[in-house]
Amino acid sequence: MATKKKKTVAKKSAAPLVLERKSEREELAKDMHTMQEIAMAARRNLSQLLWDTLCGGSDSETTLRRNRHALDCLALRQRVLVNVADIDISTTLLGQKLKLPVFIAPVGNFLQLADPRGAIAVAKGAISRGTTAFISTAAKPSIEEVAKAVGKPLLFQLYVRSDKAWVKDILQRAKAVGYRAICITVDRAYYSRRERDINNRFLMRESGGNPRYQASLNWDDLAWMKQCTGLPMILKGIASGEDARMAVEHGVECVYVSNHGGRQLDHAQGSIEVLPEVVEAVDGRAEVLMDGGIMRGTDVIKALALGASAVGVGKLQGLALAAAGEAGIARMLEIMEFEIKTMLGLMGLTSIKQLDPTWLRQATPVSGSDVMSQYPYFETALRRKALP
Repeated sequence: MATKKKKTVAKKSAAPLVLERKSEREELAKDMHTMQEIAMAARRNLSQLLWDTLCGGSDSETTLRRNRHALDCLALRQRVLVNVADIDISTTLLGQKLKLPVFIAPVGNFLQLADPRGAIAVAKGAISRGTTAFISTAAKPSIEEVAKAVGKPLLFQLYVRSDKAWVKDILQRAKAVGYRAICITVDRAYYSRRERDINNRFLMRESGGNPRYQASLNWDDLAWMKQCTGLPMILKGIASGEDARMAVEHGVECVYVSNHGGRQLDHAQGSIEVLPEVVEAVDGRAEVLMDGGIMRGTDVIKALALGASAVGVGKLQGLALAAAGEAGIARMLEIMEFEIKTMLGLMGLTSIKQLDPTWLRQATPVSGSDVMSQYPYFETALRRKALP
């Protein structure tokens, strides 16, 4: 009798990248002079599976595209014959001075796949350029290892994986090793359907924990968490004026506008669309941060003009890390700093403090709303098949 062969399914590899030695990565980063070159290097280094994970969104990816489209619907105004020889782009985040108004947003499991050093590479790259980083519960290595490697205060972002005893323990661990604020992510009551990952059979959900705890999170829990550490609290995932107002009423020091990079609620508004109503609701009673589709210095300027005090980078962080590790993060931030200063000078401004909504006008987008649409040379390279 013939035996029936067992059907096997080949597993797709998501092994961490094997990058060059640190000195070689630094040389690679020095040779990257534009964001487009960083993106191209990342595309060459990442498998299709990891590229999809980094650049994809939830379901139809409408929110992902709206982040980009909403930014492209805003044009910058320009004034001339202004002395712009000296430009100040520094800001503060909960009392800490930042050299530029860009921080590293919390990113989880992807980091250690883009670079074996994971969150350590990201945090050290940020600190080297005079800014800061959020370290996620899902990032690796441990929050203690990252804090020790950097030696500077960072910001801890929490996903609730278990009961109050577990939450209290991890919050107090973060405080004990010097994290200076606690960021609670509130837009992930359910883990979304990220169809690129589903199609690739590559599900990067956080390991361990009961998802019911994150789904059960409510306003009363925030006050209790704040009591656990006494540290400033940042609420990430705010997408309405109503919730921004509630956050301030519950003693939150920083309201963080975000739609998870288009990776949670599909068909939501773009982050930059939500920002004005959040700023109005907060009314100066808390700081306002934003992320969502930020790929250029001009994107940062638009967010600052609408009331954000600093802006986070997520996908751009992933590109830089995949391109050249810690050196890639530092180089990306260096280019971002140069772009922001250049654009402010061309607008006729000498400080980001001069920005307000009067510097923006509604405009018709001139390109698509793809994640990479801000990088035309990248798109040309793809068409020429110069990239995989």
